Amino acid sequence: MLVLPNVGKGAFIVGLEYGRGALRVGGKTVDYYSMASGSLGFQIGGEAKDIIIAFNKVEALKSFRAAKGWEAGVDGNVALFTVGGGQNTLSAMNKNPVLAFVFDTKGLIADMSMKGAKFSKLDLSK
Repeated sequence: MLVLPNVGKGAFIVGLEYGRGALRVGGKTVDYYSMASGSLGFQIGGEAKDIIIAFNKVEALKSFRAAKGWEAGVDGNVALFTVGGGQNTLSAMNKNPVLAFVFDTKGLIADMSMKGAKFSKLDLSK
C-alpha cells in the first residue's frame, strides 16, 4: 500500500495538489513517492487529507513500481472511497485492482477526484 499523509490542495480557479508518502510492501517501506495534480475550473479553498492506496493485485503493484510516472485514471483506474462514506468496500475490492481510501479531510473544497493525479518515485539518496 502507498501511504500519503497530509496531502494538501489549494485552489483559486487553478487548483494544485501535492503530497509525499511511503510504499509499504510486506510491512516494510520499500520506496518513497510524491503525488501531484492540477485542475482548472470554478474552485476556491484549501484542504488537507490522508490517502492510502491499496494494490489488490500483484500485477497492479508491479505496474505501479515499474512506471516512470504512474497516473491515476490513465495508467490505472482507482476506486476512491471516503472513509465513513457508507460505500460497500468489500464488493469493490473484488472488482478493482487499486483502491484509494481518503481519511481525515480538513478544509473547504468539495472535489474528491484522483483523476490525473501523477505519482512519481522519489530518489532520496541525494
